[in-house]
Amino acid sequence: MTHNHQSAGESRLERGRRALADIDGHAGEKVVASLADIAPDFATYIIEFPFGDIYSRPGLDLRAREIATIAALTALGNATPQLKVHIEAGLNVGLSRDEITEVIMQMAVYAGFPAALNGLFAAKDVFAGMPPQKEEG
Repeated sequence: MTHNHQSAGESRLERGRRALADIDGHAGEKVVASLADIAPDFATYIIEFPFGDIYSRPGLDLRAREIATIAALTALGNATPQLKVHIEAGLNVGLSRDEITEVIMQMAVYAGFPAALNGLFAAKDVFAGMPPQKEEG
């Protein structure tokens, strides 16, 4: 599942909106909408740079990009709302709950147990609000 293409004549904002919808779905729209009354320009920057420029680049598929994002947000240890959005995004692009859990657990080695624990609790919250996943196999 690769999303890494740019249509001729498509603006950064248009490309970013498409990528945001594909990756984050409703959660991404909520983040953008929540900025409308305080910093609408910042919402545009979020759409254009991370999604219009970075997520739309060739080289990594969306699963790999979300693995990296979940790992980075877990390691930061202070980005729980953003981590929850990207855990949902990971599920949207085909990561399993087990894969997300393993990525977060891996961060205990590099970011410490508190960061990994916080990440696991964020994942638990996200998973609790979703329908059960079918067993693989």
